[in-house]
Amino acid sequence: MLTISEVARMAGVTVRAVRHYHERGLLPEPERDHSGYRRYVPDDVVALIRIKTLAEAGVPLARVGELLAADKDEFADAVAEIDVRLQADVRQLQQRRARVAALVGGDGLALPEEVVAYLTQMRELGLSERMIELERDGWILISAHAPEHVPQWIASKRDALSYPGYLEFYQAFDEAHDWHPDDPRLVRLADEMAAAFATLDEDEQAQLHQNDEDQVFDKQVAAVLDEHSLGSSPAWRRLAELLDERGMPWVARIDRED
Repeated sequence: MLTISEVARMAGVTVRAVRHYHERGLLPEPERDHSGYRRYVPDDVVALIRIKTLAEAGVPLARVGELLAADKDEFADAVAEIDVRLQADVRQLQQRRARVAALVGGDGLALPEEVVAYLTQMRELGLSERMIELERDGWILISAHAPEHVPQWIASKRDALSYPGYLEFYQAFDEAHDWHPDDPRLVRLADEMAAAFATLDEDEQAQLHQNDEDQVFDKQVAAVLDEHSLGSSPAWRRLAELLDERGMPWVARIDRED
């Protein structure tokens, strides 16, 4: 006769697991001695090992009892069914692992591949991690609300990097993040950016403007997008105002009346 601790140790389970199996009806309650303690026999050890083996193989406890009572053919069919489910679980876990691997650095979170490639290009061009993170988070919101427009818009962004002076202005904009909003360099930067924009042809200007953003996003989403970037820097907000005054299309929508 074995105590509950002894039968648990021999089966390689915990005492708590033995009690749980009793509660689930998987292991019959044994006889008790004159002191009221459970006393087990070797067959109980075998039964516990079988329960443990099935559970570790991924069989839900709700089905363990069914399998223990099944004949050979029923058992084989049930195991085949469980194997199919486990294979599906494995595929799902592999997909999750691949997704986790893509999240290294955070760029792949909720973003399509073309955006991740653009962010990688920004990093290679020497833009700050702060700027890259702001772009990344903005594209997460854009991708969630207008995924069908992302390929076109990201292509425009990548094309713009080839325009003369665009990268230099983008780097200057990045640097201006920490300037005081009354810094005279902002006025000079706005003048230079507006002058450079005026030299672009209509197609290039349209690519930078992305006119359909206002039609794609409702006012609340548009405001969140603007606040996400401009709200992080009073200097950027001031620069947006200066560019608006000069007729340049990059304008903060959050202050519009309409």
